[in-house]
Amino acid sequence: QGQLQESGGGSVQVGGSLRLSCQFSTTSRSMAWFRQTVEKQREGVASLVDSWPRYSSSVSGRFAISYDSAKNILYLQMNNLKVDDTGLYYCAAARKQVLDLLPRSFTHWGQGTQVTVSS
Repeated sequence: QGQLQESGGGSVQVGGSLRLSCQFSTTSRSMAWFRQTVEKQREGVASLVDSWPRYSSSVSGRFAISYDSAKNILYLQMNNLKVDDTGLYYCAAARKQVLDLLPRSFTHWGQGTQVTVSS
């Protein structure tokens, strides 16, 4: 998987949108987005495994994960953002098929990009 590099974070108001990007060096079978705050453990937000998307209940219907195979970029489109979506967002990858959204299942990580949602 090589190095992963996130971008696209920023500050928005409640109800706004952001699109995060993660540059991969090569395609991985399992790719995901996680987020973390000081108060919470790292939480799985969305994954794309064998091209099938999966979302946590907290973001389902608002976030969309996708992958541009021509550019090797993983995206996370975030709409209708809430204050609780604030956090440091990481992209992650694994060579094997990962059927959960647990941090321990992913072997490669980016450095994170900050998302701040204010009311």
